[in-house]
Amino acid sequence: MKYGLVRQDGIVDLSARHGARWPSLREVIAAGALSTLADEAAGLAADHAMADIVYEIPVPAPEKIICVGVNFPDRNEEYKDGQAAPANPSLFIRFPRSFTGHGRPLIRPPESAQLDYEGEIAIVIGKGGRRIAQADALGHVAALTLCNEGTIRDWVRPAKFNVTQGKNFDATGSIGPWLVPYTDESQLTDVKLETRVNGAVRQSDRTSRMIFSFRKIIHYISTFTTLVPGDVIVCGTPTGAGARFDPPVWLKPGDVVEVEAEGIGLLRNTIADEVSRPC
Repeated sequence: MKYGLVRQDGIVDLSARHGARWPSLREVIAAGALSTLADEAAGLAADHAMADIVYEIPVPAPEKIICVGVNFPDRNEEYKDGQAAPANPSLFIRFPRSFTGHGRPLIRPPESAQLDYEGEIAIVIGKGGRRIAQADALGHVAALTLCNEGTIRDWVRPAKFNVTQGKNFDATGSIGPWLVPYTDESQLTDVKLETRVNGAVRQSDRTSRMIFSFRKIIHYISTFTTLVPGDVIVCGTPTGAGARFDPPVWLKPGDVVEVEAEGIGLLRNTIADEVSRPC
């Protein structure tokens, strides 16, 4: 896997210049060198055309991908239980293999037709820590990216208190297309987040309405686990997933899903059925 700077005229290959020292973006992040390399590459000629590359998830083999559930007011209202938002976020874990990159298909498995979308903003940890104070939390962020936190709905809660299965089918979600270096809180304060399916808007909200702020999320997670450079935190989806239509509307082969956020970019994926291979 290679890494580089994405520009309008193509890709500046940074792995060719720095790969011996930092084999992947995970090592670049750990070294605190993300913004430095981006600045350095701004004056270099592009090495590859955009059409010549295939996107992977931006941080290869992160130690942790932690996802926040029910983090917008309208999303909380979907549960119709009359309960106010809880004091702390709901969390679950996803495995790296459950995600694919920008421009690649999300895979609908043969076990279920209920593949759904969830557009979200994700933060990538740059400076590790434990019990991080909210006041210091954003100083631990290296970069921002986007996530389609695709879910197999009828495999969510197949047993008591368990969403793991429905969240971890291979290549049912995506992360990308790239990392945007984090430099200022204004990049997160009031960002429009939108999900479209075949051009139709399905989800739209702003980060200023999140129930749990980015600061709160980092503080809370770091209370029980040590965050390390390259960890990815997926911060919650607005209302409007396919499961909430009546009847539900599931993703099918040929559909195009786009997740877009101001200042971060656009994550685009098609849908395809899993191709069975002989054992």
